[in-house]
Amino acid sequence: MNTIRCQIKQVTPFNDAVYQIILKPEIAFDFKAGQYLCVIMGDTDKRPFSIASAPDSEHIELHIGAAVSESYPMQVVKRMQESLQNGTSIEIEAPGGDAHLRHESGRARLLIAGGSGFSYIKSIIEHQIALQQKIPTTLYWGCRTQDAMYYETIARQWHNTYPWMNFVPVIEQASAGWDGKEANLLEQLKSDFISLNGYDIYIAGRFDMVGTAREVFRTMGVEEDHLYGDAFAFIK
Repeated sequence: MNTIRCQIKQVTPFNDAVYQIILKPEIAFDFKAGQYLCVIMGDTDKRPFSIASAPDSEHIELHIGAAVSESYPMQVVKRMQESLQNGTSIEIEAPGGDAHLRHESGRARLLIAGGSGFSYIKSIIEHQIALQQKIPTTLYWGCRTQDAMYYETIARQWHNTYPWMNFVPVIEQASAGWDGKEANLLEQLKSDFISLNGYDIYIAGRFDMVGTAREVFRTMGVEEDHLYGDAFAFIK
């Protein structure tokens, strides 16, 4: 990975637990949809976050899940806020990760996001749109509440705009008028699919969720050579 200095252009809370960060790299760098970068907090302290923007974007977008109890990501958000206020820059290392979009594959795609894991999926879908691909793609996004589904509007817009795109929103605690599924994300997937054979599957979210998902998918005929998620490099 390359070390790149970035200016902080924006730090905006989506809700009380997820922040949108917009970075402007001093030099452009190439990356693949679905890769990540590391924010350099210290010589041996480099923290990875999925790149939410598609390749060839002028700015780099991050979605950082940073609830008050989660000091690890919140420390990064605070560093970004201080840099924005002071007009200073931060350093990143990029790009990283092997769970990028296999855009040359013609297999149907199943994209699975838990919470702010949507950032990884957003890069992939926006790149598919830029490539004008029409491969059947289904996105499952699971959150605890509707408020936590911070980019619900854009996901529904994809669903309504592109015939090849199917968005299935899943929340655990639904209120009146909710237009989607009310369930645990993995339980909903088990209910909706008899077999996962034949799919390219991309997944992001909390490591414990991704690890559990892989065990569930093994009972559903998943082809692990076509199961992509950077978490798997850390939870072998």
